[in-house]
Amino acid sequence: MGVVNSKLGSKLLEKINSKRAIVGVVGLGYVGLPLAVEKAKAGYHVIGFDVQKKRVDMVNAGINYIGDVVNEELSDIIGHKKFEATTDYDYIGRVDAVAICVPTPLDKYQQPDVSYVISSTREIAKRLHPGMLIVLESTTYPGTTEEVVKPILEETGLRCGKDFFLAFSPERVDPGNRHYNTKNTPKVVGGCTEECTEIAAAMYRNVLEGEIFKVSSPRVAEMEKILENTFRNINIALANEMAVLCNKMGIDVWEVIDAASTKPYGFMPFYPGPGLGGHCIPIDPFYLTWKAREYDYHTRLIELAGEINNYMPEFVVERAMKLLNDHKKALNGARVLLLGVAYKNDIDDLRESPALKVIAHLEEAHANIYYHDPYIPNFTINNREYSSIELTEEVIKNSDIIIITTAHNCIDYQWVVDNAKLVFDTRGATRDIADNEGKVFKI
Repeated sequence: MGVVNSKLGSKLLEKINSKRAIVGVVGLGYVGLPLAVEKAKAGYHVIGFDVQKKRVDMVNAGINYIGDVVNEELSDIIGHKKFEATTDYDYIGRVDAVAICVPTPLDKYQQPDVSYVISSTREIAKRLHPGMLIVLESTTYPGTTEEVVKPILEETGLRCGKDFFLAFSPERVDPGNRHYNTKNTPKVVGGCTEECTEIAAAMYRNVLEGEIFKVSSPRVAEMEKILENTFRNINIALANEMAVLCNKMGIDVWEVIDAASTKPYGFMPFYPGPGLGGHCIPIDPFYLTWKAREYDYHTRLIELAGEINNYMPEFVVERAMKLLNDHKKALNGARVLLLGVAYKNDIDDLRESPALKVIAHLEEAHANIYYHDPYIPNFTINNREYSSIELTEEVIKNSDIIIITTAHNCIDYQWVVDNAKLVFDTRGATRDIADNEGKVFKI
């Protein structure tokens, strides 16, 4: 463990270790709410901040809206007054440590939008007091903590590493993962000074079960998070390109991947699909491509992977069109049923879902589009509202083609195949399904 020598640092560290510190979490979404719940469960008094009054009211009523949070745990910590939520940022003046967990989307030019980070930091700066810890958790480009957050906080006249402590610790949230969650996933922490790092690490040690891995700076921690998701982005792009090529060559890409996976070293399986979804993998690599321009460097591999993955929804619709054509049916006017619109199986998250892009291409082709998703009852795209329909035998039989865009485990795919005219599986959900009539086609 590192050494905390300053008077303010030692005092804050003692409050953290004794659980007397009051902890704030700004942003109560997929990252912030699970983190706030874990901190409250660990024994801290937690104040959650969010600009959405609906979220705040639900939290204070003990009503959960995030899949990775256990309903009973939220109700319990609210009932025992260990956790409260508010839209009033003045309460930040009461906290000893605060984590920033706000969205960091891309704008229409594929450039990082850190406006939520900036506005949250400004609100914190208005209430910043000596001996306070601030940790940015929002995924962003390397340099954000020191180049954006730190200067705003130091406009107060207080100095980082002397009067307050600042660190970056990237969120690692995988919605729907039944093995790894906020509590048991290893945490990376990088502070602006060694003391900043040690104090932030102490906070996480007192909350989480996963290993706390300290790095030398916020920039290293910011870059490692980008590397994590860029690694996945590029390897998924390779799987997608292999799928396109295997289709042209009449080879089953899923069988190829299964065979390659038998190698006990040097290979890690990634799987093709209709495109990338979620807030991280489709977006994070572009933070790096944008930042790289500052250093006159062109991230060719990353951008090429993005092109391949972005092409997949179009490829899915092109394939569906050819399959229908082979069955003497035009896509224009065809009844197309999509199974699943969430970006991954068994969750209710639509963010960046490739199914939405598939729908947009189907709309352009004037198909009649329906969907079934037990996790997503309705949504709106291109000013058109869609609602999930009941998956009945009649619905399946009346569909000209069924496209599996999300492989939810609660669906009986054998039953779907038995009753369907034509199934296009983009997720490998039917790999072990009997298809005696040859009506199932995989990506």
